[in-house]
Amino acid sequence: MFSRAFSSEVQPVELARKLAKEMDAHKTASVQRVYVPNEYTIFLSKQDRSKLEGYERSLEQELSGYLLEHARRRSYDLLTRPAVEFQTDERLRLGEFGIQPRMVKAPVHEGEAPRQGEEGHTMVYSAVRERDRQRPKEPEQDVRALVSTRAVISLDDRRYVFDGPRATIGRSKSAECVLADPNVSRRHAELRRSDSGEWQIVDLGSTNGIKVNGRRVTSTRLSPGDQVTVGTTTFLFDIEQ
Repeated sequence: MFSRAFSSEVQPVELARKLAKEMDAHKTASVQRVYVPNEYTIFLSKQDRSKLEGYERSLEQELSGYLLEHARRRSYDLLTRPAVEFQTDERLRLGEFGIQPRMVKAPVHEGEAPRQGEEGHTMVYSAVRERDRQRPKEPEQDVRALVSTRAVISLDDRRYVFDGPRATIGRSKSAECVLADPNVSRRHAELRRSDSGEWQIVDLGSTNGIKVNGRRVTSTRLSPGDQVTVGTTTFLFDIEQ
């Protein structure tokens, strides 16, 4: 029905395919979970938007269900059920469209627990932090050993957060940080956290090696703001307390 309504202009099946592609491209990986955007705005030309008259709300729900199923198949985590909204952009021509994904936290009303549409919202607790809060304060030199830090990799519009103590970087889908770069080895490098909360990067015998701030290394301690290059991909490293 929707295909006939669109004739040779923008096709709903094409919108669904591109929405799934945007979800895959804007995922944020932690150590055990992969989070993806939960709100998507589709910008259409005035002519294409007019074709939606009478079908727009139904199509938004259809695309929302498609994204939810795609997230389930890929084992992605969502903060809420995916929401899809159409808007008109006068700059677009017939047959052109744009997609803007966003990751939006679900609103929490008084007396209402956070929830995720059709997929229970996952609350993450840290037993280590709970024990640390209850433990009597130790001298300063001992407190340093209890510091729990997270490594942060910023790459284009993506952000990866790793709780440690180790995280693999590579082309393999089994890596915690997957880089689609043919110059990156399947298991290229590994981030390692020390007991004091410091992080280092170690080359795992890669073909093209590692550079930190332009200097070739096999292993080195990383500091916030360091630029790390693996293969031909460069990312910004940071540490969260």
